[in-house]
Amino acid sequence: MNREKLELEFEVRSSPSVLFNYLSTPSGLVEWFCDDVNLKGKDKFIFIWEGEERVATLQRKVSGKYIKWSWDDEEESEFFEFSINKDELTGDIALIITDFADEDEVEEMELLWESQVQDLRNALGV
Repeated sequence: MNREKLELEFEVRSSPSVLFNYLSTPSGLVEWFCDDVNLKGKDKFIFIWEGEERVATLQRKVSGKYIKWSWDDEEESEFFEFSINKDELTGDIALIITDFADEDEVEEMELLWESQVQDLRNALGV
């Protein structure tokens, strides 16, 4: 089955530094993304949902702007990332999420991310 790359953009009313904290730290991620996160070393993140664990390796991080992981159980070419983009003209902050999904699950994955980002907005108080 073919996997499709998704790039989703959401407006988030937050400062980039506060938003990045929610995207990159275990305490921030449990507020909206997963039930729990454990760190193993400096680059292994163990994400936990309803008792199920998935391990991801931190690939790249630019403080306040960007964080990228690869799932240890997925194809090497697949990853998920959060990128913060500030519009220089308006000052609006956009969260850009890149992820992959089976072609028959794209719509479901988009809905899941919309729900997750709403949880993020709630955690941010916006």
